[in-house]
Amino acid sequence: MKFDAARDEPRTPHGSSDDPAVLDFSANCNPEVPDGVEAVYREAFADARTYPPEPPRDYRAAAAAYVDCAPDDVVPTPGGLAAIRLTIDLAVDPGDSVAVPFPSFGEYAREVRLQGGVPTFVPQAEVLEVDPADHALVVVCTPNNPTGNAYPDDDLRALAARCRDAGTPLLVDEAFLGFTDRPSLAGADGVVVARSLTKLFGLPGIRAGFAVATGEWGAALANARRTWNLGAPALATGAYCMRQDAFVRETRDRVASERTRLSTALADAGYGVHPSDAPFLLLDVGDRAVDAVLAHAADAGVALRDATTFRGLDSHVRVAVRLPEENDRLLEVLRGA
Repeated sequence: MKFDAARDEPRTPHGSSDDPAVLDFSANCNPEVPDGVEAVYREAFADARTYPPEPPRDYRAAAAAYVDCAPDDVVPTPGGLAAIRLTIDLAVDPGDSVAVPFPSFGEYAREVRLQGGVPTFVPQAEVLEVDPADHALVVVCTPNNPTGNAYPDDDLRALAARCRDAGTPLLVDEAFLGFTDRPSLAGADGVVVARSLTKLFGLPGIRAGFAVATGEWGAALANARRTWNLGAPALATGAYCMRQDAFVRETRDRVASERTRLSTALADAGYGVHPSDAPFLLLDVGDRAVDAVLAHAADAGVALRDATTFRGLDSHVRVAVRLPEENDRLLEVLRGA
């Protein structure tokens, strides 16, 4: 075992409430799903009576069109986190340093430690400036969770070039990039892109995602991937969702409009609002106590994400950008906190 204390490593809190009476702003999943997706899921029952195709060509073709890469470079995975784990497992040996942004998704550090590696925490605003030669892997999340800022494409590609020169792979988590019109790094040499269908399509329970990598890294990920690692319902539903261009455009427009409206209103209410390109906002509660804000919201039937669980944050909550009438309720609650 590479990491003897693995079972003692705490899980990262991800937010989300399983109480249907609670208005959930703690998770970042789209509150809407594409029209027709339920029928696709139900129709997949017939295909579930046999083993899925291997490789799953239709899913790979849909993913390739979705992020603009070659189908052969797509490695299907059961969610974005599975793509992240697969990459870290291949890249990291005991004692290796991995550049990990903070504050950011806590699972990066956990996965590095599971391989016996050492997460070297870099402020997320400075992660594009790291020296790749010092690390076995560099991790970037764009837009970053929980801050919400996406990195300029030219700067990401410049980092990718430096990583190639140093022989260090670059892992780019694009879980929230579908909410933007920014290009993916999928298909760039020396880069592993991790994508999730959880967030944009509002289907966290499907567990569908993929990695994209070229050359030696593409071959390594394809070889390490378990056969039949996605079931027939996930393959059918995922491929269908990735082809719903109108749904994606409408979601992007709604999130951008509502995010701007929420940002302005929350700043006027005395919250520090971090600039965001994502379907969520990071709020500094200022003189308010985070626990008091969370408790006030909970009493009002609204769940917020306690962002103090992210490294480096001590006075913050994170809120999703949901539907307009739901966002109105959030504003009402937070104004009274």
